[in-house]
Amino acid sequence: MAKSTTKNSTSMIPDEVVISKIYLVREQKVMLDNDLAELYGVPTFRLNEQVKRNRNRFPEDFMFQLTDEEWQSLTSQIAISKKGRGGRRTPPYVFTEHGVLMLSSVLNSEQAIQVNIQIVRIYTKIRELLVAHKDVFLRVEQVEKQMIKQDQKIEVLFSYLSKFIEKEEKPRKKVGYEIGKNKI
Repeated sequence: MAKSTTKNSTSMIPDEVVISKIYLVREQKVMLDNDLAELYGVPTFRLNEQVKRNRNRFPEDFMFQLTDEEWQSLTSQIAISKKGRGGRRTPPYVFTEHGVLMLSSVLNSEQAIQVNIQIVRIYTKIRELLVAHKDVFLRVEQVEKQMIKQDQKIEVLFSYLSKFIEKEEKPRKKVGYEIGKNKI
């Protein structure tokens, strides 16, 4: 019975909500500090404060700060308040899968622990799906490459056709033998 209680407590947030907060940055799946803080039920500044107090637990491959360009790219994809309206003044920190795991050691609330377990399970499911469907992804990539090649060939064909159409129509000289008109 205890097992079902644990399962229910980790399901307090729908998986879709958690998945929607995973972004691809620098070819890594990451989560924003403010999204994690919201899921864990703590203010963002408290989450970052705990991370700063335990900085040696978060090397660059666990956590990094977005560049201004990366942050602008993400803000155009997600709804975030503007500067001066309570929004951020600096780009956020993002946490990789390992960084999310490490957060469980610095945030000790029951909600943070349960949400962290859920996030780890979701990352595991994503990895399993990618491995299970790797052949499909490779095939899609091959088809995309073939389509690009076909597009290039079609463009060449259309350029030749347009050149042919653009040429002035000149009367052509008849080619071949003429059957005599004066035959008996």
